[in-house]
Amino acid sequence: MRELNKIKCWIFDLDNTLYSGQTKVFDQVDKKMSSFISSKLNVSLEEAKKIQKDYFHKYSTTLSGMMKHHKIDAMEFLDFVHDVNLDFLGKNKDLEKEITKITGKKIIFTNGSRAHAENVTKRIGINKLFDGIFDIVDSNFIPKPSIGAYKILIEKYKIEPQYCIFIEDIARNLKPAHELGMKTVWIKNDEPWAAEFSNENFVNYRIENLTNFLKEYNEFRKN
Repeated sequence: MRELNKIKCWIFDLDNTLYSGQTKVFDQVDKKMSSFISSKLNVSLEEAKKIQKDYFHKYSTTLSGMMKHHKIDAMEFLDFVHDVNLDFLGKNKDLEKEITKITGKKIIFTNGSRAHAENVTKRIGINKLFDGIFDIVDSNFIPKPSIGAYKILIEKYKIEPQYCIFIEDIARNLKPAHELGMKTVWIKNDEPWAAEFSNENFVNYRIENLTNFLKEYNEFRKN
């Protein structure tokens, strides 16, 4: 971990990264997307799900496909799909402790909305630990892994990529970060679309658990 001594900026994805994918929070969002598409396009939920997944794979987010092909109101979509029940997400004191120990900037970089990021981090108890939330609106609706989103992030926060580390659960989203000079961390999971490309050389670290990784880093730095 010696190479991480120079890190001045920690960039975190939100969903299935700052909380475990096993909580299935995003499953709720997924179902809300299908419901939104079904209502807006007047199609069955089954057809809506097909459209949703097709747009996700073609454009990296369902929202991008809906904006491109159906001219929907992006904010209406974001508000609707992120209106989910987070009651079962509890405080994560261990994660809070380890993030607090990290020096440098800490930024959330999400293809979702700021409101969703605020709701999730507040529920976990880490909402006051970050220097910024960079959401899909901040990126002008350019989603990860389009390199344009990363460049806007870098410009907004005046950060130097070579001194950054980016932590994500979707491996392909790490490629642009690596190309820009960042260190990259992939949180292992069983979703085929998230694990695709996880063995490529643009992934510097492959971890099981974010809290344990940060604890290991903080222990290494202390010694």
